[in-house]
Amino acid sequence: MTMALNLAHQTGAAAAVVAAPAAPRSAVIAAAATVAPSAAAPVSAPALQMQTVTVDPAQAPDAAVKPDLAMACQALVEGSAAPEAEHADAAAAEARSRAAGVPVFVMMPLDTVRKDGSGLNRRRAVEASLAALKSAGVEGIMVDVWWGIAEAEGPGKYNFNGYMELMEMARKTGLKVQAVMSFHQCGGNVGDSVTIPLPKWVLEEMDKDQDLAYTDRSGRRNYEYVSLGCDALPVLKGRTPIQCYADFMRAFRDHLATFMGNTIVEIQVGMGPAGELRYPSYPESNGTWSFPGIGEFQCYDRYMLSSLKAAAEAVGKPEWGNAGPGDSGGYNDWPEDTPFFRREGGWNTEYGQFFMSWYSQMLLEHGERILSAATGVFTASPGVKVSVKVAGIHWHYGTRSHAAELTAGYYNTRHHDGYVPIARMLGRHGAVLNFTCVEMRDHEQPQDAQCRPEALVQQVAAAARDAGVGLAGENALPRYDETAHDQVVATAAEKQAEEERMVAFTYLRMGPDLFQPDNWRRFAAFVKRMTGAGGARDKCREQVEREAEGVAHATQPLVQEAAVALTN
Repeated sequence: MTMALNLAHQTGAAAAVVAAPAAPRSAVIAAAATVAPSAAAPVSAPALQMQTVTVDPAQAPDAAVKPDLAMACQALVEGSAAPEAEHADAAAAEARSRAAGVPVFVMMPLDTVRKDGSGLNRRRAVEASLAALKSAGVEGIMVDVWWGIAEAEGPGKYNFNGYMELMEMARKTGLKVQAVMSFHQCGGNVGDSVTIPLPKWVLEEMDKDQDLAYTDRSGRRNYEYVSLGCDALPVLKGRTPIQCYADFMRAFRDHLATFMGNTIVEIQVGMGPAGELRYPSYPESNGTWSFPGIGEFQCYDRYMLSSLKAAAEAVGKPEWGNAGPGDSGGYNDWPEDTPFFRREGGWNTEYGQFFMSWYSQMLLEHGERILSAATGVFTASPGVKVSVKVAGIHWHYGTRSHAAELTAGYYNTRHHDGYVPIARMLGRHGAVLNFTCVEMRDHEQPQDAQCRPEALVQQVAAAARDAGVGLAGENALPRYDETAHDQVVATAAEKQAEEERMVAFTYLRMGPDLFQPDNWRRFAAFVKRMTGAGGARDKCREQVEREAEGVAHATQPLVQEAAVALTN
């Protein structure tokens, strides 16, 4: 499969075929994505005190590892595997790293932990992979902590055994960890190579009351994530969704207390489908949506409609509270196909402004509630940052209405900045804004779809600076070519002012393709350029690449082992 069609991405609607600038609309079949804006003032979060029932983690199983591999791992990480004893040391190390460049993390496979939570899939491959990543200068890894795995047995019954095994392995290797609190379903988005549904007991409640699921105008239900319309209602076996998320995070913190702040340095809090703060406006399951469709509003469950009705009555326009815009088209329409999103459409009327303000406000308040819970849990863990992912919806960004962003909940138009309110909300909680599509260039995207990933990244970066929050990045698609690497380095690392550099970059994704010889060599050079290791920023590109050749050669046995084990 070609690079352009390699679509593994855990978080966001991503999918892209690089099209020539003059490509006709009919030629636009699939392309990349992931962005977002939003606006509105938040509300204070309710008190989230709830007794957590925990289970004692079992001992991680000892998997057989070949002696030569074990020796290679030990040799590669000798002297760097000891965990930092003090959080102050971790902070100092981070400051030094920040001064040098941008630390690079690598996303782990979606199915790193077994579905029963008991341990790791492909343990030997994980061990070899981590050792290879460490030798290349990678700062750490990112892993999804799936709600559907760790609390699968019943409300308040947690099993973090597999994750504990991974954290121990990362600590011994000398790698940091970004842990994603994944409260969404895996499956239904581009790159979702496995299916991990929400916990069975949650789905039972959603089956009993289908309005707990996001719903579109046609009544189609989406089971990727519990509707934010019922955030504060005790609809999940007597607990509210926010209480469930808070209890889960608290249990994770308690079970993995010895890793917090030294190995686990970041908690990314899932807030919607694909882990992103957005509505499921562009679901790919069952062919519902395909790039570059504008998507549909997700406000038709009875809880969302109740809120809309109250908001309309509050502004003296009760007729606006019965439903969302009736002329906003379908999932695969283009803006000009619809009266609401066309150039001078309903989006820019008094009604459109009311609806979009309400719709985006609901998303912001959802984010505020979860962040309040998360910061309340992790404040007791010095050295641990909290972050939130915002989707990179770059298609139709060049139009006036930004239709695809609007249906996702980002009130970003030609006349309204949707990212500043999100950044300011994150700033109130000291959270990092994690954004994607950093590797994309405008001219690589279908021009007739008005894709503007570079302008979008610039807008989000400006919003983060305005709010005084750290900006982290990811690539939306698996890319192993130097063109993509150049774009990431230019966007994330090559900044004169330290405050303009990204605080971290997470590379999508660890797998057999990454460990192919040419890809691995280019990746090693990329890490050197990002981090500035060995004065890479002051060296010519050829010199950095020569040094990367040395890394690739030294790690060849580990890389070959990892590639084979990950493939099987």
